[in-house]
Amino acid sequence: MITVTQDAIEFLSGVISEQDIDNLHLKVNVQHAGTPMADCHLGFCEADEVTTGYECQSLGEFNLYVAHDDLEYFEGATIDYEVQGASGQLNIKAPNLKGDSPDEDAPLFERVSYFIDAQINPMLASHGGRATLTAIEDDKAYIQFGGGCQGCGMAKQTLSVGMQGQITEAFKEINEVLDATDHASGENPYYQ
Repeated sequence: MITVTQDAIEFLSGVISEQDIDNLHLKVNVQHAGTPMADCHLGFCEADEVTTGYECQSLGEFNLYVAHDDLEYFEGATIDYEVQGASGQLNIKAPNLKGDSPDEDAPLFERVSYFIDAQINPMLASHGGRATLTAIEDDKAYIQFGGGCQGCGMAKQTLSVGMQGQITEAFKEINEVLDATDHASGENPYYQ
């Protein structure tokens, strides 16, 4: 089960009581489990809303429901409330959340794909975009932009100034990163 510190229990109890709803609890699950884009989702739930498929962890005044399918990703996880100056922050640390990165001897395509998902896509997501590795030929990596990056007026700069340097520095086998995107078909570019 998840280790929940006493500070986190006290903070969460206060947040739950402010909602003024009887029998209110918390439910946690993982979105995109086992991938570099994995993220925890912690939300309110009423006890009668929780279907089978959740493990119940009693924390005194409230329960924490953890999806059975996500238990392995929460192994060794902690929820803590840390006070920093005049404010505090709830932190969920789940070291198994994203799964394992590919081994050094894994195929280059797999390693570069994981790197893009883990290091680059979180930054592109702030603009509603993403990048996908489509091919590696000789010393060239071809990526395809999607979402807000497809058709974006800044895509060329994003590729040349940001992505190419990060990828070529991390993978000495790659000397150039090229855009294989059909930007004309972009439906919602971040910058026109």
